[in-house]
Amino acid sequence: MKKKLAVALSAVLVASAILSGCGNKNSGGEEKAKTDEFIVGFDQNFPPMGFVGDDGEYTGFDLELAKEVADRLDMKFVEKPIEWDVKDAELEAGGITCIWNGFTMQGREDAYAWTEPYLDNEQVFVVKADSGISSAKDLEGKIVDVQTESSAQAALEENTELSNTFTMQVVPDYNTGLMELESGAVDAVAMDSVVAAYQIQKRGDGFKILDDVIATEEYGVAFKKGNEELRDKVQDTLEEMAKDGTMGKISEKWFGEDITIIGK
Repeated sequence: MKKKLAVALSAVLVASAILSGCGNKNSGGEEKAKTDEFIVGFDQNFPPMGFVGDDGEYTGFDLELAKEVADRLDMKFVEKPIEWDVKDAELEAGGITCIWNGFTMQGREDAYAWTEPYLDNEQVFVVKADSGISSAKDLEGKIVDVQTESSAQAALEENTELSNTFTMQVVPDYNTGLMELESGAVDAVAMDSVVAAYQIQKRGDGFKILDDVIATEEYGVAFKKGNEELRDKVQDTLEEMAKDGTMGKISEKWFGEDITIIGK
């Protein structure tokens, strides 16, 4: 009786092992679970780079790039919306793998392990099309919104000759700023040109971008210092995506043209 029980138990163990093996096969006969997570920290109120879509899911240009990179590196892609003013604490604590969200490199060059830049950008003023404001000089005595901890805020705080001519008001995100602009609560929003162009396209002809440029800059992907090995893998993958046309296709989807700069 004991012998029969032992044989039956062995058969069960063998069958279990076979089933486990079947669930761990890939296209070459062995499927490997993605155990390494690629956790992207982003501001969920920053369209078109990262935001909540109409279907309630996270989407955006940067998130699509990041997912493609994670897939090619055989890593599990995880989107993690964060409060922008605690991004550094998240990165330092390991809560996120990188900051990938229209993140400006200028002024932060030594704070992170950066990839090479993948987009050019400018800080600009957005006003209502019928406001009568045609240049930065017309903002004297007016109210201008900036997002907290943003490049626009940093650029204007540095350019006191300009920012001292108006009242600068800090808001949590650009959506708030644009809603206040639309309602007439403020006179302008200082923000990224890439984001501004997308917002104007989505919202209609009610806004315009002034020709005055507050600052020029570049976007990169920021990793914690010491994580250069993964940074280098991401950089190589981005270059591969630029070469095979994938990056250009993602850009065309979001911007109507390829505005990326890797390999150009």
